[in-house]
Amino acid sequence: MKFVAFDIETTGTVAGVDRIVELGGVAFENGQPVGRFSTLVNPMIPIPIGASRVNGITDDMVVGQPTIDKVLPDFAEFCGDLPLVAHNSPFDSQFLTSDIKLFEAPAPRGTVLDTLPVARKVFPGLLNYKLETLINHLAIEKTHFHRAEADAAYCGQLFIKILEKMGGNVGVENILALMGRPEFRFPQIIPSPKQLSLLGL
Repeated sequence: MKFVAFDIETTGTVAGVDRIVELGGVAFENGQPVGRFSTLVNPMIPIPIGASRVNGITDDMVVGQPTIDKVLPDFAEFCGDLPLVAHNSPFDSQFLTSDIKLFEAPAPRGTVLDTLPVARKVFPGLLNYKLETLINHLAIEKTHFHRAEADAAYCGQLFIKILEKMGGNVGVENILALMGRPEFRFPQIIPSPKQLSLLGL
């Protein structure tokens, strides 16, 4: 299966109030990474000390970086209509959805899949199902966590292990069934005439 694993880092936990400070994605094909997307994002608000302690991203690091409205079109193009994979995907998805709607931005078109509920069923009995715990359990080589591209890569490797555990020949429908919740895709906003004119279309 070809797919894109993605992750975000934020200033906090409340979508629509807190902001994205980093967005990362790794495209996988035949079990190997074949493309990467990674950028810091200027949130246009101060980054709380608590958030910086988690992800290591500071105000100085985001000075001069693009704002999320500039990042989203490139991310949408990178993902195309491939399935999207995240660990605890509702968290990442609600932040991206909020900004997609706010800026009427292009969005990835693929189904969003979540490794968290699937891992609970495929690898039962673990103490917890944090991404780091699962990576350690599966003896996947690691460097550091809580940066978007790195966590996206870990998530992609976890998803590959899940597919292998399920027998390899697994489709999106099988993953959705294990997730136990309705299919989710990012909203597709139809550009206004003004936006089209700005794009020269």
